[in-house]
Amino acid sequence: MGTRVEESAYRIVDVNEANIDEYDVLCYKSKKNTDGYRNKVRWVKERFKEGLRLKLLLVKERKGFTSRGFIEYIPGEHTWRGIDAKGYMVIHCIWVVGKNKGKGYGTKLLEQCLNDAKGMNGVAVVTTESTWLPRKGLFIKNGFEKVDTMPPYLELYAKRFSNNAPPPKFSSIPKERLEKYGSGITVFQSDQCPYASASAKVAVEFAKEANLAARIMHVESCKEAQNGVHPYGTYGVLLNGKVLTYRPIGKKGLLDELQKIR
Repeated sequence: MGTRVEESAYRIVDVNEANIDEYDVLCYKSKKNTDGYRNKVRWVKERFKEGLRLKLLLVKERKGFTSRGFIEYIPGEHTWRGIDAKGYMVIHCIWVVGKNKGKGYGTKLLEQCLNDAKGMNGVAVVTTESTWLPRKGLFIKNGFEKVDTMPPYLELYAKRFSNNAPPPKFSSIPKERLEKYGSGITVFQSDQCPYASASAKVAVEFAKEANLAARIMHVESCKEAQNGVHPYGTYGVLLNGKVLTYRPIGKKGLLDELQKIR
């Protein structure tokens, strides 16, 4: 069991239009001057009008309260994941870093989302036991159930507030949608993830070194993300119409993935 923490040891801040410039958004906060971080902040500000909520976990340390986790979620109609989750609140990201894991902070952040979703069908989240997306353990512990799968490693979990609520599901990805991008490397990038900008540039450099054609496609809307080339929605790299990776990675990671599918 995780160690219980006193409420005085942490705070959860509702980051909004009025105070976002006073706080960080945790991801990439060590590189606030990069395009990725600045684009993320701008993206968040634009999404507030669509119901996005960003809750920042501040943990009390010797130097004061410091950001050590967050949760980001939005109504399913506006989610940037490749799912059909109308009527649900959809969690994009939930993350607690370092030594603060295992203390119950993940559940505290999740409770914020569950409270904000009252009156809706429930809460949904795309999970994986692989990497980058949330893992399912936290959600199972808090009453979520698996409602859909996307081979080879993605699962969709939901906590429905009514048995009559239709469960969310993964959006279909027709083979023709992937194949139309043809040969070479195609990078799909949005500003939802601050790591995407730098990773997209790395992918283009990788393509040039491998003598492959390369192009970057900017995902500009939630509808594009919901009907994209991968359920992650926010980022993805295609090679000759096949998904090479859905997460931002470096050249070595791209080479490893390339060798897997050749």
